[in-house]
Amino acid sequence: MTHSHPAIKAHLTSINCAQNGEKENWLALFADDAILHDPVGPSPHDPTGEGFRGKAQLEAFWDTMIGPSNTQIVSHQQIASGPHDCACIATATNTLSEDLSITIEMVVAYRVNDAGLITSLRAFWDQEAISKQLGL
Repeated sequence: MTHSHPAIKAHLTSINCAQNGEKENWLALFADDAILHDPVGPSPHDPTGEGFRGKAQLEAFWDTMIGPSNTQIVSHQQIASGPHDCACIATATNTLSEDLSITIEMVVAYRVNDAGLITSLRAFWDQEAISKQLGL
């Protein structure tokens, strides 16, 4: 699936890179001072809820959250708003073992700059729902 809106294009390309283990290509989608909140708010991997800012922190996020996972993401709907923003509805399924997988329903908001690089990625998903799936 291709799309001409730069934020939707960044969303779809980001998914493709994450699913195919393309760390360098994924990092190249972000502006140098980009910020990522996944999820928005405090979480076990972002206790302060301040997000991950800049390439070094984005790389650490990849190494902790994306790289070791076996995640498939389906983007159900992409809604462009203005020249630089979009919101996308997606489902991520992360296979943790042969007997365990979790499903994350999310809304992800992207903002890109004039060059089409992501300046902000904000993923909204329910941590409590994930904990329940894990039996916590």
